[in-house]
Amino acid sequence: MSHHDPARMPAGAPERPAAPPAASPAASPAASGLSAAASPDSRDLVARDLVMTYGRSRTTGPPALGGVDVTVRAGTSLAVMGPSGSGKTTLLHVLAGILRPTGGQVQWRGRDIARMSDRERTKLRREDFGFVFQQGMLLPELPAVENVALPLMLGRVGRAEATARAAALFAPLGLAGLEKRRPGELSGGQAQRVAIARALVARPGVVFADEPTGALDQTTSAEVMAHLTQLAAHTGASLVVVTHDENVARWCTGVVHVRDGRIAGHGVPASSPTTATVTR
Repeated sequence: MSHHDPARMPAGAPERPAAPPAASPAASPAASGLSAAASPDSRDLVARDLVMTYGRSRTTGPPALGGVDVTVRAGTSLAVMGPSGSGKTTLLHVLAGILRPTGGQVQWRGRDIARMSDRERTKLRREDFGFVFQQGMLLPELPAVENVALPLMLGRVGRAEATARAAALFAPLGLAGLEKRRPGELSGGQAQRVAIARALVARPGVVFADEPTGALDQTTSAEVMAHLTQLAAHTGASLVVVTHDENVARWCTGVVHVRDGRIAGHGVPASSPTTATVTR
């Protein structure tokens, strides 16, 4: 049974599937979440010739992104890896519509995100993209269930419906009984699972996770990645994870390596992480 089976999510030890057979990136691009040959789906996130420069580097220095091509296939999970300063977080921010690129395009549902107005990109990030950050970024004054419901309420869903939809995610994430706790009353792993619920409550097309386990120990990191990949797969969301940790990257179906603002390589993670025990 695959680790993507939602029936296995509430408790026990969700297992990473066996590592895929070794293959060269050129031989199986679709398996890694990257593709140049298959016809595009409107739910694919397609970036072409992305260029991003900042300040004086527009004329004197190397760009933060220097002509990047990436396709994240619908329903896949992609790890973006690279050393500090390589451009991986800039790439995530451009793909997510947080930053407007200096050049190139990002196609999503038939539209170029780079050409959207600020209002349209804000609406896109609220309704069709979800986000998980390293520190969770939960509002300390709100109970967990209201933190999760917040994207729905910002989208004008009624409070009762929003909190009911939010509460339905707590048991699958091993958080049953913690709905009324505030972030300061949660462990680091619990807080990140609340952040995962918030990212997925509106059933977005893509979830972007920027170092989602960077503040956690290895055991808790594995638990969080198990929940993140399972729930994303269950809802049909694609997943883009920026990480420096190979153990985190192994939870994804594909990986790209960024160096000096360019794609240095891509393929399928080579091996599986240690099985994690999910705690409630």
